[in-house]
Amino acid sequence: MAEPLPPPDIDAALRKFQRELSTGTVALTLLAVLSRAQEPMYGYQIAKTLERFGDGVLSGKQSALYPVLRNLEGTGLLASHVGPSDAGPPRRYYEITDAGHATLREWAAAWRATRDSVDTVLEGTP
Repeated sequence: MAEPLPPPDIDAALRKFQRELSTGTVALTLLAVLSRAQEPMYGYQIAKTLERFGDGVLSGKQSALYPVLRNLEGTGLLASHVGPSDAGPPRRYYEITDAGHATLREWAAAWRATRDSVDTVLEGTP
């Protein structure tokens, strides 16, 4: 006779789900923040902007943003330059490119279609 399985760790499963969901949305939200910016922003400003939206759901470790910013820059969706700082070392400022704006439109449409499909499937579930 097989041993019974231990009960699932629901909290751990939720953390894993949130991590996986976050991975797919960070780049989209970074592009959205930078598309609304009136001027180039540095990482800490971007992180603070994300914290203000969505009751903290979009906030995360600031250091986790930098690899995504570098990746977006590497694919031509963002541009950056190093500028002086009033306090501390120079900062890297990011701005969205024309290709980034075009990509944001496509990703936002894909996000909305996915969200709507998932919402339809979830409708009526507790």
